[in-house]
Amino acid sequence: MEKHLMKGAEAIAEAAILAGCRQFFGYPITPQNQIPEYMSKRMPQIGGCFLQAESEVSAINMVYGAAGSGARVMTSSSSPGISLKQEGISYIACAELPCVIVNIVRGGPGLGGIQPAQSDYFQCTKGGGHGDYRLIVLAPDSVQEAVDFTYKAFDLADKYRNPVLILGDGMIGQMMEPVVLPEAKTEFVDKPWATTGRKGKDRRIINSLYIDPAVLEQINLELMKKYELIAKNETACEEYMADDADIIIAAYGTTARIAKKSIKELRAKGIKAGLIRPITLWPFPSEAFSKAADHAKCMLTVEMSCGQMVEDVRLAVNGKVPVDFFGRVGGMIPSWKEIMAAAENTLKGGKN
Repeated sequence: MEKHLMKGAEAIAEAAILAGCRQFFGYPITPQNQIPEYMSKRMPQIGGCFLQAESEVSAINMVYGAAGSGARVMTSSSSPGISLKQEGISYIACAELPCVIVNIVRGGPGLGGIQPAQSDYFQCTKGGGHGDYRLIVLAPDSVQEAVDFTYKAFDLADKYRNPVLILGDGMIGQMMEPVVLPEAKTEFVDKPWATTGRKGKDRRIINSLYIDPAVLEQINLELMKKYELIAKNETACEEYMADDADIIIAAYGTTARIAKKSIKELRAKGIKAGLIRPITLWPFPSEAFSKAADHAKCMLTVEMSCGQMVEDVRLAVNGKVPVDFFGRVGGMIPSWKEIMAAAENTLKGGKN
């Protein structure tokens, strides 16, 4: 298979195009600027639409409109920009419109910095915006996975009529790796609900405003049924040397990739360490952690945050084993040696 050396952000953009994305609306913010830059060049070449909106708020509402017409549409941003999009994301989720959102995470809170972080986990998996809704959240740990997950995200969005979010940190967006690009998609699902024109058709309405509380309650209950179906069908994780592990390291994205080196070194020292890497941050692979807790002595969650995913790991194991936490923040990236030392300390019963 032919491989292409690509930067993560550009690879995401090209994967979206190959998946059939022909509408892109965004606003520049580091470290994801190469996505809109790439789209600004490629979209005119393929008869698509690239539009730099006047703000992130405008961009997400353009996504709302394009998704409502049945288009495959994407937007991208980084942490503060995703915050500005939250109201529109909630509207889109309620209206059950498929779209893809990319968040290349930078350090925070506030304007923060432009270095890699994972401190948007809560924002992306716990709603972020108002009301009861869920996003499907995919977390790649390489440029190849960024390509594969972006390509898949459009199909998931159409299948469930739900926004899908790609959550990568600044390192995923900026690193260059060889990738195999997928074939350009030519067949797409029919969208009989889309507002493509009234002539000869029943009236179609895209809406997220329901004044009658009884009606809104039913909308919420139907959404919950959909989310249960997504959790049943789409939950995914990678287990690495976890079958006999005494200590399970929980990590995702770039951090999980670094943790694998730590696990190899721990194994070389005779310490049975393993990794569970959530691929879907929502739905969260709780069952994998619960099963691992039946044989592991303890777990260590490693994140580029002050501790967010660790809460879901603790809920998953439900007190079966202690769950410790180690994190670097503000754009600092944990080294394999730091993760290794933290794991050894956790095994001894210490606190990191």
